[in-house]
Amino acid sequence: MSKAFTKESDQEDDPPLAPDLATPALVRNYITPAGHARLMQEWRQLMDVERPEVVRVVSWAAGNGDRSENGDYIYGKRRLREIDRRIRFLTQRLDQAEIVDSAGRDTDQIFFGATVEVESADGTARTVTIVGVDEVDTARGRVSWISPIAKALIKAREGDFVPLRTPAGEDTLSILSVRYTPID
Repeated sequence: MSKAFTKESDQEDDPPLAPDLATPALVRNYITPAGHARLMQEWRQLMDVERPEVVRVVSWAAGNGDRSENGDYIYGKRRLREIDRRIRFLTQRLDQAEIVDSAGRDTDQIFFGATVEVESADGTARTVTIVGVDEVDTARGRVSWISPIAKALIKAREGDFVPLRTPAGEDTLSILSVRYTPID
């Protein structure tokens, strides 16, 4: 019998999506309501605006004949793959998301969603907000809840001193204030 008519193995089926390296399988995907809304907005923009436009361009370019030297077709297909990859990623992240709304919480203990003003041992003060992995923005002081600084701060209270290991050595942070305001 010819090998052309036999199935070699089940392993040739599409491989599963690669696991997300940013958040291990056992870690929850906590996210603020504003962060969830931003991810949903990006997903809708890709699905409702960008993808249909690229599909239209690729379809038009495919109708022009020779696809091997058709730049609109080649780059359109590449962009379509990028969009589809991002849509799959966003869909997975949104499916795993656990929305946590901490706004208005009345406690001086630090949890997810807290905006904390800290002062390091050298007198440098900064403000950090503990957010989800998909919302990190260091320029705005937003740190992931699984980052070293957030892990050092979580469950501490206003007025506490907490140790923080940094590449430059160990530092001690003084917690000046804790507040729970809506995160935009």
